[in-house]
Amino acid sequence: MKILVLEDDQETASYIASGLIEEGYVVDIATDGKEGFKKAINEVYEVLIVDRMLPSLDGISLVKGLRTTNVKTPVLFLSALGGIDHRVEGLQCGGDDYLTKPFAFSELKARVEALRRRPPMSMIETRLRVGDLEMDLLTRIVKRGEVCIELQPREFRLLEYLMRNAGQVVTRTMLLEHVWDFYFDPRTSVVDTHISRLRMKINKGFTQQLIHTVRGTGYRMSADA
Repeated sequence: MKILVLEDDQETASYIASGLIEEGYVVDIATDGKEGFKKAINEVYEVLIVDRMLPSLDGISLVKGLRTTNVKTPVLFLSALGGIDHRVEGLQCGGDDYLTKPFAFSELKARVEALRRRPPMSMIETRLRVGDLEMDLLTRIVKRGEVCIELQPREFRLLEYLMRNAGQVVTRTMLLEHVWDFYFDPRTSVVDTHISRLRMKINKGFTQQLIHTVRGTGYRMSADA
């Protein structure tokens, strides 16, 4: 159970390392981005804890570099930059989680444990299929039969959620939370509008319906009638 902490503040790095060692982890520390990059490539770690603002090579560039060299070790960003744009940038560059400073060690520990429980990348599903509809999560190509379907980013996310929950009823509230990140009901028809557009795109030229309305509840995606 080996973890690499990439943090240039010695006090913070020591605090994290001491807590993790008490929990039974073996911890390496790198206070420089280039040093951390070399360690992450040449040694095997279960989790990388990466500060964004590192000398010589910043955290974002570091993680991008790791991903391009096929290093798939889970990354927890740790940063004082806590704005939405900062968090999104961290996740989009290849990070798996994002924790802002100041932080409680108990939360950092819980997030590290959650990342350790994730299945290896080789076990993660990269293709979803419902009937003759297929979604490739890596290339972001959606095809029904031999027909490619062009989707906007929000439509892709909506379809992905429906396909991941194929056969189950998903409510409008569930869609608002998981597709729009709304943890309240904004009282709009945004879900119904996007479902309607998505239906038109995936049904064009086909007779079989894949998205079914469950009256008074939500929607269910299935190749069955």
